[in-house]
Amino acid sequence: MSNKKQVHVMRMPIRWGDMDAMGHVNNTVYFRYIESARIAWLEEAGGTPDPGSVTEGPVIVSAQCSFIKQLKYPGEIEVTTYVGPPGRSSFDVTHEIRLVGPDGKAGDLYAQGGAKVVWVNFAAEKSVPVPDAVRAMLPAA
Repeated sequence: MSNKKQVHVMRMPIRWGDMDAMGHVNNTVYFRYIESARIAWLEEAGGTPDPGSVTEGPVIVSAQCSFIKQLKYPGEIEVTTYVGPPGRSSFDVTHEIRLVGPDGKAGDLYAQGGAKVVWVNFAAEKSVPVPDAVRAMLPAA
């Protein structure tokens, strides 16, 4: 994604249960890490995806992840979230997952993923324009 803007950084532990029979973090868990970071940023941005309490909000219409290196327990990761310029009702979110080293710094890139976020009216199940408050946090096209 060109013209991306960093909006959030989050650290989380690698849990024993994140690993699979192959002895590394299961591929599906990377999507959970990304989801946790994306939701944390959306909550900070005022876009909590909660159809029970708001009429409009974000949904994911596509997601992807490139697995670069294997993560293993024990450890801590840092997930950095970036956003791209908005369209009428959508924008791209990308994430970088890095392993935190013994020095406390995020090191090598272990995975990179992202999603297309579309703002919708939950009851109508139709896209609506990205709210101005969220749009203001995104980079200009």
